[in-house]
Amino acid sequence: MMKTLLTGLTLGLVVATAPARADDIVRYRGTIEAIDGSTLTIKPRTGEAKTVTFGSDTKILAASSGQISDIKSESYIGTAAIPQPDGTQKALQVTVFASSLRGTADGHYPWDLGANSTMTNGAIGSLSGTEGRTLLVKYNGGEKKVLVPEDVPVTLVDPGEKSIVVAGAKVVAFTKAGPDGKLNAAILIVGRNGTVPSM
Repeated sequence: MMKTLLTGLTLGLVVATAPARADDIVRYRGTIEAIDGSTLTIKPRTGEAKTVTFGSDTKILAASSGQISDIKSESYIGTAAIPQPDGTQKALQVTVFASSLRGTADGHYPWDLGANSTMTNGAIGSLSGTEGRTLLVKYNGGEKKVLVPEDVPVTLVDPGEKSIVVAGAKVVAFTKAGPDGKLNAAILIVGRNGTVPSM
């Protein structure tokens, strides 16, 4: 299923924005350097600072640091991963969504955390292992077996509020350029208490 996280979140969270083509969406991961009204200055992990506009239609999600034990049999997760020769996926990170966000971005699609990386969002059909985890992640139209090493970062994501959008916070901004070329944020995933969103 070829779908960006933006499109999936739009559907799953009923954000009032039109679905966008995959090549329309650019994700910026970095630190909020400054905020001026509805304008953010984001310093990406690499490259020059970006000016991003956000507003009442921007979906704000909050990220907190988790641990591998937070991945449970009833969890709904998203995991960026690298396909393995045997058809499994090796996780680069795991996001555990709050129950109110269940269904977010359901599917399996390309991602941008390295060459050939993918994102799989779905419900855990089975879970095994005490050191690391082996997950069977089920989504609409399929399932993937995901191997989660013990040291993989785990992030807990729940609905956020504008008050967490502050200078110094770590952020992943899902942006689309408007007709004027300015970047508009449809989604901001903001870290609480210094958390770096692993997505």
